[in-house]
Amino acid sequence: MHVVIMAGGKGVRLRPYTSVLPKPLVPIGDNYAILEIILYQLAARGFTRATLAINHLGSLIRAFVGDGSRFGLRVDYLEERVPLSTIGPLFGMRDRLPEHFLVMNGDVLTDLDYADLLATHTRSGAPLTVATYRRSVKVDFGVLESEGDKIVKFSEKPVLDYRVSMGVYGLSARTIADYCEGRTFGFDELVLDLLSKGDPPTSYDFNGYWLDIGRPEDYDEANAHFAEVEPILLPAGAARLHLESDLMTVAPPASIPPTSTADQE
Repeated sequence: MHVVIMAGGKGVRLRPYTSVLPKPLVPIGDNYAILEIILYQLAARGFTRATLAINHLGSLIRAFVGDGSRFGLRVDYLEERVPLSTIGPLFGMRDRLPEHFLVMNGDVLTDLDYADLLATHTRSGAPLTVATYRRSVKVDFGVLESEGDKIVKFSEKPVLDYRVSMGVYGLSARTIADYCEGRTFGFDELVLDLLSKGDPPTSYDFNGYWLDIGRPEDYDEANAHFAEVEPILLPAGAARLHLESDLMTVAPPASIPPTSTADQE
């Protein structure tokens, strides 16, 4: 099984942490980087190959992950010369992708069963399968619905339930076959394209643990509660492999040179 991990973003919302480290390498807890946890999880679920799409501070990701052997994976890289968003990098690696594969962001903390998501996608015949998570938002106002100038419904501070994308997808090669290499193209554009063609994606509903490390408050929450969720996030044996690895150390921020153009290529 093959996974493509999008690890090229600049992580603007997570600055200043991402001024010196790419977002997938920011530390979680006392001992792990986000990307490290993801790679251990993928290997434990039976994935054998991973392609990392890198750009911002990509050299640090290469140095940290290497060929992937310490995680039990074979890892290769696609280096974006210009940012290509969340789906665009796939157009330049079609010759190394299988018929069905997983695509995910490199900053997701979850106990989602990646292998089951991919198997479900493969069986479905859908062009795209999106892992989704339920969110609830309480509206702090009375909500009115009207028809013309008549109020027809009123709800006092309702709670709205909706499902959001987790940043993990099952994808098929046929879905991206007709797009031009080098095109900047996002997940949102792909979904809208598929809907316009009458070939809708399917939803893989998930109700376990999920946290997208996109904002400083999300990152703080992940660190504050990592000791509680570590047993469900890390597969058995990961801690031992982590401690035995000679490659697990990333240079502390003080020793990392200022960002240059070369760092971002």
